[in-house]
Amino acid sequence: MTILQRAATIAVMTFSLAGLFGNSAPSQATGVDRSTASLTALANLNALSSQNVPQTVPAVTPVTAVEPAAQTAVPTSAEIEDEEFETLAQAVAAQDSAAADEALQCLAGAIYFESKGEPLTGQLAVAEVIINRAKSGRFPADVCDVVKQRGQFSFVRGGQIPAINKGTSYRTAIAVAKVALADAWNSPAEKALYFNTADRRPAGRVIKVASIGNHVFYR
Repeated sequence: MTILQRAATIAVMTFSLAGLFGNSAPSQATGVDRSTASLTALANLNALSSQNVPQTVPAVTPVTAVEPAAQTAVPTSAEIEDEEFETLAQAVAAQDSAAADEALQCLAGAIYFESKGEPLTGQLAVAEVIINRAKSGRFPADVCDVVKQRGQFSFVRGGQIPAINKGTSYRTAIAVAKVALADAWNSPAEKALYFNTADRRPAGRVIKVASIGNHVFYR
């Protein structure tokens, strides 16, 4: 029902009541003044008119899109490879123990059989001898062929590397081999092509490069 319709209805009811009061029998209600009823109807009409105020539509607060949280930068493989270490021990500890590559297995085998128990610098120097041989042009060009070359390393049996107990010493040998192949640490026996115990010197004209642990290295 609209405001005007409500006002008209109240007015009709008011006048109807006024007529009723005028024609009804005497009672306690005869004391009601007709002018008072008219004023009441007018007051109701004014009240209804004052309600004819446009309602304010609540403002809709726009929803602001939430920005996704910034993701933590993940280091790339290049950044990991370029990592610098303060000690050889840190460089070795940073390597994992996976040895799927054949060259890595051959090099780790040589480190294990020739220098397990030696200082890390001595194990790295053994690895450098094998790598230097593969690069020299005077020995086979493949790391595994260098290790298995006849008459070079006494641990080799029938051209094969014996089975290895894959414990802590072998895991260390794998890590040292990875450091050597990645050239991640400078060996104290740089350019060495031979090594032997202190009481045995390689045949031929060789130059001593370094003495590490129980081994002496030559080029």
